Amino acid sequence: MNATTERPDGEREALERAWRAPRGWRLLSAVNNTHIGVFYIATAMLFFVLAGVLALVMRTQLAVPDNDLVDARTYNQLFTMHGTVMMFLFAVPIVEAVAVYLLPGMLGARDLPFPRLSAYAFWTYAIGGIVFFCTIFFGEAPDGGWFMYPPLTGKEFSPGRGADWWLLGIGFIEISAIAGAIELIIGVLFTRAPGMTLMRMPVFAWAMLVSALMIVFAFPAVIAATMLLEVERAFGWPFFMPARGGDPLLWQHLFWFFGHPEVYIIFLPAAGMVSMMVATCARTPLVGYRAVVMALIGVGVVSFLLWAHHMFTAGLGGVPMLLVSAASFVVAIPSGLQVFAWIATFWRGRVTLDTPTLFLLGFHFIFVLGGLTGVMVAVLPFDWQAHDSYFIVAHLHYVLIGGMVFPLFAGFYHWAPVFNGHRLSERAGRWVFGLMFGGFNLAFFPMHIAGLLGMPRRVATYPGDLGWNGLNLASTVGAFVLAGGVLLFFIDALRTMRRPEREHGNPWGAGTLEWLPQRDYGVRSIPEVDSPYPLWQQPSLPQEVERGHHWLPGTVFGGRETLVTSVRAARPVQLLRLPTDGWLPVVAAAGTAGFFLLLTVSQAVLAFGCGAVAIVAMLWWLWEADQAPSALTADVGHGVHLPVMATGRNSHSWWATVVLVAVDMTIFSSLVFSHLHLAMAAEVCPPPGAALPALQWPLVSALLWLAGSGGIAWAGRLLDDPRPQRQRALRWLTVLALCCTLGAVAIDLASHSRAGLDPTDQAWSATVGMLLGYEAFHAAVLLFAGGFVLARSWRGKLQPVARASLDNTRLLWHCATAQGVLGALVVQAAPRLLG
Repeated sequence: MNATTERPDGEREALERAWRAPRGWRLLSAVNNTHIGVFYIATAMLFFVLAGVLALVMRTQLAVPDNDLVDARTYNQLFTMHGTVMMFLFAVPIVEAVAVYLLPGMLGARDLPFPRLSAYAFWTYAIGGIVFFCTIFFGEAPDGGWFMYPPLTGKEFSPGRGADWWLLGIGFIEISAIAGAIELIIGVLFTRAPGMTLMRMPVFAWAMLVSALMIVFAFPAVIAATMLLEVERAFGWPFFMPARGGDPLLWQHLFWFFGHPEVYIIFLPAAGMVSMMVATCARTPLVGYRAVVMALIGVGVVSFLLWAHHMFTAGLGGVPMLLVSAASFVVAIPSGLQVFAWIATFWRGRVTLDTPTLFLLGFHFIFVLGGLTGVMVAVLPFDWQAHDSYFIVAHLHYVLIGGMVFPLFAGFYHWAPVFNGHRLSERAGRWVFGLMFGGFNLAFFPMHIAGLLGMPRRVATYPGDLGWNGLNLASTVGAFVLAGGVLLFFIDALRTMRRPEREHGNPWGAGTLEWLPQRDYGVRSIPEVDSPYPLWQQPSLPQEVERGHHWLPGTVFGGRETLVTSVRAARPVQLLRLPTDGWLPVVAAAGTAGFFLLLTVSQAVLAFGCGAVAIVAMLWWLWEADQAPSALTADVGHGVHLPVMATGRNSHSWWATVVLVAVDMTIFSSLVFSHLHLAMAAEVCPPPGAALPALQWPLVSALLWLAGSGGIAWAGRLLDDPRPQRQRALRWLTVLALCCTLGAVAIDLASHSRAGLDPTDQAWSATVGMLLGYEAFHAAVLLFAGGFVLARSWRGKLQPVARASLDNTRLLWHCATAQGVLGALVVQAAPRLLG
């Protein structure tokens, strides 16, 4: 697609009008990636600085023995907030933020497929995260560690609201991360430039795809865990209370099923950035591209086998610990493969020691050391000695700061010109690297030795006769040197951001698409590519793209648009119309954050009011999203006409719902695991005082669930017939499906109530109550979704070519049915098998 005919006058102006950003304070209503990505990055870096300040206070407290700068309670709040902010408010959000900003350009797309979802994810995170952080100024911050182990965080030992702030506050962060992951998965799979097959994608796109899929299957476990602990604190359901059949280890299983993969959720995007920057710095393609892609996938898969890596001292038994120990060694193989690929690329190419390269070399040194200590703590006898010592603190920071922060700063220096056309200062950058690299190693390497000398984690002070004094003082000095490097970076970044915007060109001579000429609308025309490094293979591509000689050179309908391409071969299959800027995502995000935060302070009425506002805003934007087009096909360039709408499995929104269903089923699986874990731990199942309803009641409930799913499936088939009477039948079937579903839930609740279910009595009954509560939650969701379908049908908006609301609701309905039937089967079968 490189015709040389001149494009019609006015095409570029029409693009600029369609994508023009709001001015002044209205810029906050922007939804496209170029603005949301900048907001996202800035907010994540704000939390990085805030968490770093907390760390400096802790290091000052530990600089000398018997220090009384802060008391023990305040110190506990400091390390809890430091870890929570770094892991939940910085590490995961910053990698999603960089992806939101850079991925559309790398993929050759105008924007990601759900701009409002990106905006919602950001504002939920920003509003809730700032309020959550402010709790430290009012003495309300949590103090149970970023891992929040029960029983320490139960109501008995943590009677204040600090733990509730953590549990409910983390809720909106999880929602934000999952929303961002859905956006990125669909964006990578469906909005690549034509010709960009899976094996021509930038490695960063592969890394974000794997990382986002890991979020989908890891984050639900901690959602389930926080739900259980908050319900225990609020209502006395004893999930983690041993005296009433609970088990504190249940929290560790659920938390670390999220917590250890999270390390790789953070590392893999950084590794993807490193793979791209190494190739550019060396001016040569990445050595072993396919092997690196397979290594990314391998790390993602193996990481889920490692959750008990943090539980070697919990008494799990010999065989499970040996298997997890073996997996801890295995994960080093694909990680090491990437390191050798980067070294080989540097070796083969011609490298200039500029600032990005320095940060990449520093990353290699620090991350490899962190990996080596990771292999050490995979050895069971060594871990038993080093566990909960400062050796683990050192290892964690070498992996996370070396594995993510140094690549991130390399990325800032590498991709800074994309923002406004200016590079960051090379002279200042060398000072930034020197201070950060030297300060980091001075701060954290002595912690290895202090840990081996017996210094435990999470101590507010220590006597002066244990041999740790010099090591702690050195660590404190190093922390301030590291902070000095970060401060210098921000000074240089602010100076550069204030310079007038200009064309960024391609200052590093990179080969990937983000270095094409960019505006708010992305590229002038969407290029056709035929290699992983199209700018190297097609030197004239920037000029061709800028002249509009490739796909979609203008705006077909006068609005924002991009191409949808097939998953494997990246053939153009649809013109996707994108929403413009607006306040609905901000309102929905504020309502979501308000719901969780107000529940924390026991303002239930206001909380549910905020929840209602969030739901109305979401339904409003969904109502606008699924509209029949004025034309069914559109010319996207070179006389090629593509459909404007897609339905069912051809629709990107259908696949986004599939990902959401995977999240939902993983939460459900975590609740089932909790039930089975406590059932197997009980001496008798069900325990004394607990009873099951008669078998006929779950059978009737299951039949009603299946009837509801059948009704909504039949309704979907009727939509293919445009006759008015078919729409009436569709509405009646939807009402019938709702009645069946609500009836099934009512029977389950009533039958367990009549059998004497008391979730406050013992843990087994509490898990049954939790499964029933999750079932009732789905009934409420389906009530809203079914009502939405009915409203669209009544208003004539539900049509064969505009049916996403019905198709996606069918998926949610089948998911809820599967959970209703499987939940009843598990509750009924477990006592008979474990009896």
